[in-house]
Amino acid sequence: MLSTICNFAPMNDKDDYRLPAEWEPQSGVQLTWPHAGTDWAPMLDEIMETYRTMAREIGRREPVLNVGQPNDDTWARDHGFITLTAPGKPARLLDFRFNGWGEKFPSELDNAINRRLFDEGRLEGIYENHLDFVLEGGSIESDGRGTIFTTTACLMAPHRNQPLTQGEIEERLKRWLRAERIVWIDHGSLVGDDTDGHIDTLVRVGPDDTLLYVGCDDPADEQYEELRLMEQQLVGLLTTDGRPYRLVRLPMPRPIRDEQGQRLPATYANFLVVNGAVLCPTYAQPDLDAEAMRRIGESFPRRDVVGIDCRSIIRQHGSLHCCTMQFPAGVVGKR
Repeated sequence: MLSTICNFAPMNDKDDYRLPAEWEPQSGVQLTWPHAGTDWAPMLDEIMETYRTMAREIGRREPVLNVGQPNDDTWARDHGFITLTAPGKPARLLDFRFNGWGEKFPSELDNAINRRLFDEGRLEGIYENHLDFVLEGGSIESDGRGTIFTTTACLMAPHRNQPLTQGEIEERLKRWLRAERIVWIDHGSLVGDDTDGHIDTLVRVGPDDTLLYVGCDDPADEQYEELRLMEQQLVGLLTTDGRPYRLVRLPMPRPIRDEQGQRLPATYANFLVVNGAVLCPTYAQPDLDAEAMRRIGESFPRRDVVGIDCRSIIRQHGSLHCCTMQFPAGVVGKR
């Protein structure tokens, strides 16, 4: 097994590493499991059943990297490695700091998971230390060809990386993620979202220059105007070769509320692509669930489309993609 530690980011701009798109071949998906010491305690049986469903569907297609080590919470998307690949070279496992989405929640146990997994030999590659910079996996999307999408609201939110400017953050992302450009989405937010606007709740990248995004048709909806402005920005975006993106509008779930009547951030954009399938969140809204799965399936042809009831996950303000982190081929070890 090849495992190397790199405590600084290489400065060679000519290497051929890149951040793969999610639909490229994978070697496994990480799940960090709930337990009684997390916020899931009041509904532990229910959320465990949802996790078993996720693990079963993923496991039919690729290995599941189960993390049962000490953890504050279960959002593998945001505390997991961000992995770069290059032909014929070991993967680079980028370990950024997770600080509970801007110091909102405890995170030190979560923040130690990556190094522990690496030291245990459960992942193959070169460990790259970026623990002095806050970056969550849910805040970025890659097309696999040098374009990274993110949101201004999240990356410029308080308690992330101040006093860095947007330009300074962009320069670091380009260098560390080997990106040619960063596309900043300036609008869009979901009520009840703890993440300050993660891109994976709003806009997702698909094959053939496709952007799947959340739309809203009800002018009375409190999210309507921000999502309208986001859609307007997406219409004006161009690919690196100057063509408009193919836009696929996903429906907005009807409002789901917690016991106190507060709206929860349900979204169909929080799907997970795995080998041979797309796992789609559903919310017991048969008409909208089916329409979302149809549109997602058309965007990822020749893959199974599998719905997973995410009403349990949404009660902690996340969904399916938030709970998972995929690893490219050749990374998940044999143990």
